[in-house]
Amino acid sequence: MTNLIVSEALGRVAPSPTIAVSQKARDLKAKGCDVIALAAGEPDFPTPEHIAEAGIKAIRDGHTGYTAVDGIPELKDAVAAKFARDNNLTYDAGTEIAVTSGGKFAIYAAMMATLNPGDEVIVPAPYWVSYPDIVKLCGAKPVIVEMKPEDGFRLDPQALEAAITPKTRWLILNSPGNPTGSVMEEPHLRAIADVLLKHPKVWVLTDDIYEHVIYDATFATIAQVERKLKERTLTMNGASKAYSMTGWRIGYVGGPSSLIAAMRKLASQTTTNPCSISQWAAVAALNGDHGFLAERNKAFRARRDHLLDVLGKAPGLSVNKPEGAFYLFFSCEGLLGGKVGERILETDLEVAEALLEEELVALVSGTAFGKAPFLRLSYAASMEELEEAGKRITRFCERVER
Repeated sequence: MTNLIVSEALGRVAPSPTIAVSQKARDLKAKGCDVIALAAGEPDFPTPEHIAEAGIKAIRDGHTGYTAVDGIPELKDAVAAKFARDNNLTYDAGTEIAVTSGGKFAIYAAMMATLNPGDEVIVPAPYWVSYPDIVKLCGAKPVIVEMKPEDGFRLDPQALEAAITPKTRWLILNSPGNPTGSVMEEPHLRAIADVLLKHPKVWVLTDDIYEHVIYDATFATIAQVERKLKERTLTMNGASKAYSMTGWRIGYVGGPSSLIAAMRKLASQTTTNPCSISQWAAVAALNGDHGFLAERNKAFRARRDHLLDVLGKAPGLSVNKPEGAFYLFFSCEGLLGGKVGERILETDLEVAEALLEEELVALVSGTAFGKAPFLRLSYAASMEELEEAGKRITRFCERVER
């Protein structure tokens, strides 16, 4: 038996709840259980062929060694071109662009490079599960600001104003949002920008990873809406969601050269560089044909609409319509206090556990995202799986004795 002493930093955080649920679903599948796993935020489509071929070509061409810490020049040029083309944002590829080992590391690097104990980071809730823990890991304090269903799960400017203190260093924005699928369009971002302009010491990290997974809204990012904020905004994106490249681990950012340099320094002592092969594949992703995006979004929309119809009729659930991403985030408050067998459902955690055990459908509780009692369902799965999942979830709800 070892006497391992875990660091105080690690003691401040918990394992990712989405990864934990996904692993539990995998374990049940390994035992032969017919589990429908709708917990992970991972597109079920394969990496497009021209992107995969670029990765294979990179191997054959011998691009398997170290690269520059912040990415190969070809990819940094492609990222700069993407920001100019899609977001009307101009960045110098040499000093204002960095490629990272996934989007999560981009967020971690930015926070670790800038935060000190006692600093505060505003995190609107519901939030992606890793935002608060990354802030805690860096020794700072996440300040949670609630976003309400009646506001479309969008950050209220007055609530933002009230949360800002002399200790505030960052605001994290995510649109389309995980887990809600909500989108902050230009007028809303303008109202947020007006608040931030009054607080010049507050920086903004905008997580745009679901930019191209959008249905009923128009995408905008805050540095594009308010140019005066560009000098203190880190615009983050990546290859995972739009290009079905979750395992390739490529994120990228555009921001002020001082911040990029600080993130580069951190990367030099941690990840060294993003995977060389993945970088060449990402060049093909950003510079290549994007025609597949419309077809995939059409499929996502059909899946969303089917589940909205089915779960909207399920007793005890209240479903919000997402405008982007590939999640349904819905209230299960109507199930609380009910019984399934001998189990009393007192929290959304218990609802998620019971649903997995009773009907073999894996969802993530809203508590993991800072909003109870809700559940998150990823519809990045086949329509066949989703149809069966809808039947199982409805059956579960009908079985709950109230």
